[in-house]
Formats: sequence, C-alpha cells, structure tokens
Amino acid sequence: MIDVLVVDDDVRVAEINAQYVGKVPGFRVAARAHSAAQALAAVERGPVDLVLLDHYLPDQTGLDLVHRMREQGHGTDVIMITAASDVTTVQQAMRVGALHYLVKPFTFAALRARLDSYAALRRTVDRVGGQGLTGQEQVDRIFAALRTPSATPAAPGLPTGHSEPTADLICGVLHRAGHPLSAHEVAARTGLSRSTAQRYLRHLEQAGRLSLSLKYGDTGRPEHRYAWVAP
Repeated sequence: MIDVLVVDDDVRVAEINAQYVGKVPGFRVAARAHSAAQALAAVERGPVDLVLLDHYLPDQTGLDLVHRMREQGHGTDVIMITAASDVTTVQQAMRVGALHYLVKPFTFAALRARLDSYAALRRTVDRVGGQGLTGQEQVDRIFAALRTPSATPAAPGLPTGHSEPTADLICGVLHRAGHPLSAHEVAARTGLSRSTAQRYLRHLEQAGRLSLSLKYGDTGRPEHRYAWVAP
C-alpha cells in the first residue's frame, strides 16, 4: 500500500483530492495538511511515500517545503498539484525532483493516470533493483514507467467533437464559483460561446459530473443552472 500525504491550503480541495486518492487501488491517504509546517510534521511522523503538494501555501511555497524536506534528509516522492503553471515554477519543480506536475483544475482520470504511473515506477524500481542495474535497458525501463498516456482531443466518455480540457475548464469554473451558474455565466467566465457552453453542460450533467437546478424568473420560463458535483 502506498501512503499519501495530501497538502492543500483549501480544506475542501484537500478533501476532494483525498477522496480521489482513496478511489485508486493500492493508495491510501496517510494524512492531510493545509500548511508547509503541518506537511513537514506529517512527513516526520511518517509513514509517507508520496506527497501531493500544492505550491501556494500560507506559510511557505510548496517548492520551499521540498527544499526543507531534502535538507532534512526526507526522500519522500512529490507530485505537484497546483494552479501555478508558469514556466519558472515548473522548471523549479523539476529541479527539486517532482515526479509529476498536475495543473488545477483537473479530472480524477488525470490524477489517477499519474498515480498509476507512480505505482508502476515503484514496481519497476523494486524489480530492477533486485536484479541490480546492468545497462541502459534497465535505466530506460525506470524512466519509461513514469510516462502517462498522451491526452487526446476527445477523451473516453466524451462525445465526438468534445475535448477533455474544455470539460475540465467548465468544471473548474463551477467548482471555484461555489454556487450554481447559468450557461450564459459559464460562457462569460470561460470565454466559450454560449452554445458551446450549453452543449458541454448538458453532457456533463448527464454524465453525473454536474447537477442541474431550475430558477424561475418573471417570464415563467425556468433558467437552467449548473453546479459542480464533488466526487
């Protein structure tokens, strides 16, 4: 079993991420933390194999936390899960040894792909380590284990002409809103056309990723309003 520490300053987001982890076979949540200090204390208590780490924490950045962990001799693996998508932060994450970098908002499928590749890496390292590295082929096998499948324009479960990044964008807007939005409001916040937003909203509601409610106005015609559904 792989023990995971979930770190995010937003309690609700940490809980959602923890629920995602709990749905992946072979993984369990060892602890949650909402600051760098809490995260470091959890690592020191152990056992923690993997940290799902937000960059924006109230007392220290996620990357600063990784530096402190390494200085104190903690070799715990790290996957960054953050809204920070600038090149500098991504490069710094690579330099401190982050194994993956997942940009918010994301789907369960996206996180599961990275957790599955991490589990594959551990299995490969254990298998090759037991034999001892004997050449480039074994080294290549270790690095290949971290690769995740490339995204496709139409991900499984989406109709033809729909893309997972657009679906993720809409879900992210509704998640951050914290209350139901109309198709017009979603279109304005995402930059999509209203017809495109309506098409995605209908599919996402039918797939169970969004909930639908009706709001009646003066005209008597109900307005469809959509809300993000926590897993």
